[in-house]
Amino acid sequence: MFDKLFEAQQKAEEIKKRLDSISVRGEAEGGAIQVIVTANKKVKEVKIDEEFFKNADKEEIEELLVVALNKAFEQADNISQSETAAMTQEMLGSMGGLGALGKLFGK
Repeated sequence: MFDKLFEAQQKAEEIKKRLDSISVRGEAEGGAIQVIVTANKKVKEVKIDEEFFKNADKEEIEELLVVALNKAFEQADNISQSETAAMTQEMLGSMGGLGALGKLFGK
């Protein structure tokens, strides 16, 4: 049992490292504002087009940054959920499904 818990902990650490290495982009205003974040939701980069920056006001830039960040975070969530689901399926498969717990719930 402890071997399986240790294996699950190792898999979780592998997923975290993998998510740290995956970058996603969120854009607003046709790419005038771009953000790049990791799949672990760490902001790596923010770019604002120079021409757009000169002509936009503070509120507009702030609102569009929020839009771009939310788009990037949504993609990061999707990737994170996919990676976690794959790991869970792999772990359940290596443990023979739910085993005795599955029998308790009629599975």
